[in-house]
Amino acid sequence: MFGIGTTELIIILVIILIIFGVGKLPSIGTGIGQAIKNFKKATTDTDTDTATHREELKSTTSAKSEEPSKKV
Repeated sequence: MFGIGTTELIIILVIILIIFGVGKLPSIGTGIGQAIKNFKKATTDTDTDTATHREELKSTTSAKSEEPSKKV
């Protein structure tokens, strides 16, 4: 995982525990969880919007190609 071993991960977690303390860890975890949730929602919404626009473009271009061209 990103070149981080078990020992390094434990050291990082201990440093975080020392810096923030036991009392703030639940709120930090909640904040990180909400941030991940919002990020996933935003990427899903973007994918949905992209697919919707792609379908609209396909229907628009197919409708234009079905119309007979008029000579001027």
